[in-house]
Amino acid sequence: MNSTSVSLQNTTEITKSIKVAVANGDGIGHEIMDATLRILNAAGAKIDPEFIDIGEKVYESGNTSGISEKAWDAIRRNKIILKSPITTPQGKGYKSLNVTLRKSLGLFANVRPVSALHPYVHTNFPDMDVVIIRENEEDLYAGIEHRQTQDVVQCLKLITRPGCERIIRYAFEYARAYNRKKVTCMVKDNIMKLTDGLFHEVFLEIGAEYKDIEQNVQIIDIGSARLAARPEEYDVIVTSNLYGDIISDIAAEIGGSVGMAGSCNIGKDVAMFEAIHGSAPDIAGKQMANPSGLLNAAILMLAHLGQNKTADKIKNAWLATLEEGIHTPDIYKDGMTKKKVTTSQFADEIITRLGAQPKNLAISKLSEGKGKITIPDYQRRDAKKVLLGVDVFLDWQENNPNKLGKALEKINSYKMKLKMITNRGVKVYPNGLKETFCTDHWRCRFVSTDMDTKSKTLVYKEVEFEQVIDLLSKLNASGFDVIKTENLYEFDNKRGFSLGQGE
Repeated sequence: MNSTSVSLQNTTEITKSIKVAVANGDGIGHEIMDATLRILNAAGAKIDPEFIDIGEKVYESGNTSGISEKAWDAIRRNKIILKSPITTPQGKGYKSLNVTLRKSLGLFANVRPVSALHPYVHTNFPDMDVVIIRENEEDLYAGIEHRQTQDVVQCLKLITRPGCERIIRYAFEYARAYNRKKVTCMVKDNIMKLTDGLFHEVFLEIGAEYKDIEQNVQIIDIGSARLAARPEEYDVIVTSNLYGDIISDIAAEIGGSVGMAGSCNIGKDVAMFEAIHGSAPDIAGKQMANPSGLLNAAILMLAHLGQNKTADKIKNAWLATLEEGIHTPDIYKDGMTKKKVTTSQFADEIITRLGAQPKNLAISKLSEGKGKITIPDYQRRDAKKVLLGVDVFLDWQENNPNKLGKALEKINSYKMKLKMITNRGVKVYPNGLKETFCTDHWRCRFVSTDMDTKSKTLVYKEVEFEQVIDLLSKLNASGFDVIKTENLYEFDNKRGFSLGQGE
């Protein structure tokens, strides 16, 4: 089986300089990037920056993507990008460049470690040490949205088996490489039984290969609450895109400050390292910004590049600086801060401590990792696919499901018949409740005319696609406004569609 190495750890220390695409970004980006690069240079990091322009100025020059072809070429050539926060102009319809970069470059894994720095940075959770591994390309962030009626817009939630397999295996491999003991999967498959259900199913399948690692599954709502209340109970969390985005910020904030956290985005060929905070234009140019988030991202980058000893050297100097009460304004605290410093001064203080180690905070030991993280290439599984019917979505203005149902039952379609109608997922025909609120967006499920002899209800049996075409033609001829269809399939005798609530 082929495999892809997507390392966040390489036990062989690199001695040759590596070209890195560097984006100064917008707002405070220049200040924190300058501070970070000065620290890396003083520590002996073997990187050779190639600066690229992306973000606000590129947008405003007329490039609606926010990135030039020259910048794309540099990223593809160097395979590594260190990026400061960027600004997407508001109210002009521009797409987020962060999302564009992650999806276009196939950066499937977003990794955000958060450790408490108590008591030097205020937190109510001094024992917190969690890593959130978020799927980065799919889910609702696919950005596929449509307005379908006067009242209704939709957003498609796309979850794929290859996407699940990659991110979940990455989480277990990460845990093993970094001596983590537990992986928690967070989903909402009590409601989204197919999409989140697939994520859960793949977690159980892959987890069975890692019996040395404790594992559990939690529903995302209670999981988020417990993470906010008892983060010390978590080690590695793996989840899908939207959930991961939310709980990453929860973790960073309760850990001390969103401004302190760095993250990495890992793909098969390219990796991007960035702070998780925004460009903070209100303090740009004032030398007030904390460069710690970007610095921590750069530390992850050095580990990815195999420069683990240098990464440890910088991380330990940073921890020692915080321990000695040298803080930027965002983490200033009476009685704890001994010296309030600017962005540049904070970098200077870290540089003077290179080679030092913290006395109380945990010493960084990236160089003790266990090697590369390797993800096998996806192997598609063949399944027998059978068409069982079709959901036809109608734009119909009258708030009368019984009238609609009776009209649809009169459609003389070849071997297909109405089984039910739902509105916003709730069955409203036949035998709906009069209290159910309805919009102008109706899902009408048509299946084979075969009946169950006992219940006298329609059952799911195989139909031909020509029957679906005939049905749609008859609906159109009868004046119904068909806005969307979804075919109903089973795969290897397993239903591939959800039942209506009350069906």
